[in-house]
Amino acid sequence: MSDEMNHFSMGIWLLGLAFVVSVVGSVVGLACTRHSAFATTSAARMRWLFMAALSIGGVAIWLMHFIAMLGFAVPGSPIRYNVMWTVVSAVISVAAVFVGLLIIGTRFQWTRVLAGGLITGLAVNVMHYTGMRALRFQGEIHYDMLYVVLSVVIAVVAGTAALWFTLVLESTLLRFVGAIIMGVAVVGMHYTGMAAVSVVHDAGAPAPEGLEVFSFLFPVFVLGLLALVVPIVAVLTAPDRTTGVRMESAPEGRPVETRDLAPSI
Repeated sequence: MSDEMNHFSMGIWLLGLAFVVSVVGSVVGLACTRHSAFATTSAARMRWLFMAALSIGGVAIWLMHFIAMLGFAVPGSPIRYNVMWTVVSAVISVAAVFVGLLIIGTRFQWTRVLAGGLITGLAVNVMHYTGMRALRFQGEIHYDMLYVVLSVVIAVVAGTAALWFTLVLESTLLRFVGAIIMGVAVVGMHYTGMAAVSVVHDAGAPAPEGLEVFSFLFPVFVLGLLALVVPIVAVLTAPDRTTGVRMESAPEGRPVETRDLAPSI
């Protein structure tokens, strides 16, 4: 039979904290993504994309997940986390987001944006369910596949929209809206995925082994926020490229005026 569980055992404020962390990671990550499109060398572009993947995959997705999981409780059973699966979920999240951003390329193409959005959205889901694999308590977890599929759709659609906002729109404010959309996608996907969860508590089962979430999350939270300092400084100190005009040769040899978009936060 399905037993009781609580997603907000520490209070609803965890939802707000998780959302803020996800939006901050998304803002920084999408800003780095924007700058990567204007990098002058492949090495510089890879650095921007790595910082973007670390910000989105490591902070906006992975850190947000475990902050939200602070509120998860099964009455009568301690909650523990397997270290290996926890680390694997972080690596998967960062690596998958990096691949998704790499696919987007430096020029806007719908096929690339859709492919990048698909991979980035799936990264959110893979991280979530891999992170849930790390969960240990006295009992078993079961999933409602309808909510699982819905969580995938939410992440993919909203993730694609966020990337489109970042690559196409020149307004800083609208691109910030894109980061909020991504934050909503990550948090919405998380709690939709958690709505799929039902637990069967077995009080006679052995006590679970692993770490308490606080024992690893607090230092990770601090390190995660400190890690954002590097991309934030990089974004703020990057050369200010205003919308410029360059001259290219037309097939007939006549100069043609083309415009470069300005990468800004």
